[in-house]
Amino acid sequence: MAKVAPPEELAKVDHTPPKKGWMDMPVELKEGRWCYGSKPKDHEVTGLPNPRAWSPGDEDWKLPENWQEIFLEGMRERLDKFRSFRLFMDICVRCGACADKCHFFIGSGDPKNMPVLRAELLRSVYRGEFTTAGKVLGKLAGGRKLTYDVFKELFYYFFQCTECRRCSLYCPYGIDTAEITIIGRELLNLLGCNIDWIAGPVANCYRTGNHLGIQPHAYHSMIEFFCEEIEEITGILPEPSLNRKGAEILFITPSGDIFADPGTFTAMGYIMLFHYLEGLGLDITWSTYASEGGNFGSFTSHEMMKRLNSKMYAEAKRLGVKYIIGGECGHMWRVCNQYMDTMTGPADFLEVPKSPITGTVFENAKSHKMLHICEFTADLIKHGKLNLDPSRNDQYKVTFHDSCNPSRGMGFLDEPRYIINNVCNSFFDMPINTIREQTFCCGGGSGLNTDEIMDLRMRGGLPRANAVKYVHEKHGVNLLSCICAIDRATLPPMMEYWVPDVEVSGVHELVANALILEGETKRTMNLRAEEFPWVEEEEVEEAAAEVILEAADEGVEEAAEEVADEEAAGEAEGEE
Repeated sequence: MAKVAPPEELAKVDHTPPKKGWMDMPVELKEGRWCYGSKPKDHEVTGLPNPRAWSPGDEDWKLPENWQEIFLEGMRERLDKFRSFRLFMDICVRCGACADKCHFFIGSGDPKNMPVLRAELLRSVYRGEFTTAGKVLGKLAGGRKLTYDVFKELFYYFFQCTECRRCSLYCPYGIDTAEITIIGRELLNLLGCNIDWIAGPVANCYRTGNHLGIQPHAYHSMIEFFCEEIEEITGILPEPSLNRKGAEILFITPSGDIFADPGTFTAMGYIMLFHYLEGLGLDITWSTYASEGGNFGSFTSHEMMKRLNSKMYAEAKRLGVKYIIGGECGHMWRVCNQYMDTMTGPADFLEVPKSPITGTVFENAKSHKMLHICEFTADLIKHGKLNLDPSRNDQYKVTFHDSCNPSRGMGFLDEPRYIINNVCNSFFDMPINTIREQTFCCGGGSGLNTDEIMDLRMRGGLPRANAVKYVHEKHGVNLLSCICAIDRATLPPMMEYWVPDVEVSGVHELVANALILEGETKRTMNLRAEEFPWVEEEEVEEAAAEVILEAADEGVEEAAEEVADEEAAGEAEGEE
């Protein structure tokens, strides 16, 4: 893990503009801000080009001899294929509206992390290699040639972008800078320049069906372990089905929920909710093969994104289900909502999702036939189908982090808040310019949640941490809830660094805490095996009552003895 300065030092960010022009500033790969290079074995599994052992810290990146030709031809193909890409290369007027909207620029002060300038790194190559003005006038027209140093600069900064799209929200021309990053990474991949924390999970998806490389039997064992934990807490042992053909619904969630805290508590929440609903007609199964909702292919290329998205639907077809419910994930939903129709077309072999409990037809899922778990649960609450006790979450004062992909990517803003307000008694939103469409990123999305860039992650997390700190100090907020597995992985170390009194959870962990199961034993603990806040009070009251009873019993015994003594004395006097 890269060394990170203390928070009070890291918060001192210098945003003073440099005296030199950006083209005159050579790239400097700073420790803690670049990721480890991808491994050759992962290239071989996925078919990525140029498998070799390499490091961005090396002078020689072992590129093919014709690397410039490969890169520029790939760029030409994408300019012809994606009209939006060519448009974004041409229409930027460098107004700077996006400049201070990027969390990495706010946290680092590096001008090349301004979205406009990060895109300009590639846009300058476009001008210098593809436009007449750029070829003739070069730097005067904002153009430059593709050199080795320029290529390294592209790698360095395109992997300092989480593709969160916050900058795009403020662009008066509607330029989606995340799309430029996606294309930039595709071009880097043509030369085998990816990072380990992206290529590795993608290869694992090829091998085992999920990013973490969990084998089917291990996945099954973890589900069983969760059920045993639930039995200890509730006295009820759920029995979820796996790989069952003919079920009505297939449930797919990120693998991070199965093997990484605090996501594991969210997975336990799913299991408890489904167990509760079985008596109401829910017919659902999990899969140990399509065991990943996330899509790290979206951080690699459009083609890889398409491949990994297709595996979920292939499993749905194999099992013969009617539709899919997806867990709390971010890029899973952005891929399905923004890209799937143009990549693979509508999933016509499935049905439009209809809740078997409430009868609600979710027309918004008419094309991709996949329902978000929060949509499903919010609908259940709205129709009064869940027996909930919000006081079981009274130890928490909750705020909600709008994960970038569900919020900006699919407009998913109100359902999570509706659920939280029905399962918790204390909810406080962060300032309006840091939530909903304007939400700040966790600082570790799009494959950047890796330890060697912890300095960059903490800097990128500063704007979100500031907003959390605000509600923590004003309202006593101690829990940050979210609906993204990457957030549940990246936010805990960020909170520990910037706001150490705040924990992180998924929404369905809170749902399960509040959910009253039929036949459950008296609940004294939440899913984290922490006692509910009133348990200690009840124990004190019970102890006090026992003391009173004992005292009362002792008083009764003493009174009885006195009465007996008096009766004995009276009898003695009578005999005399």
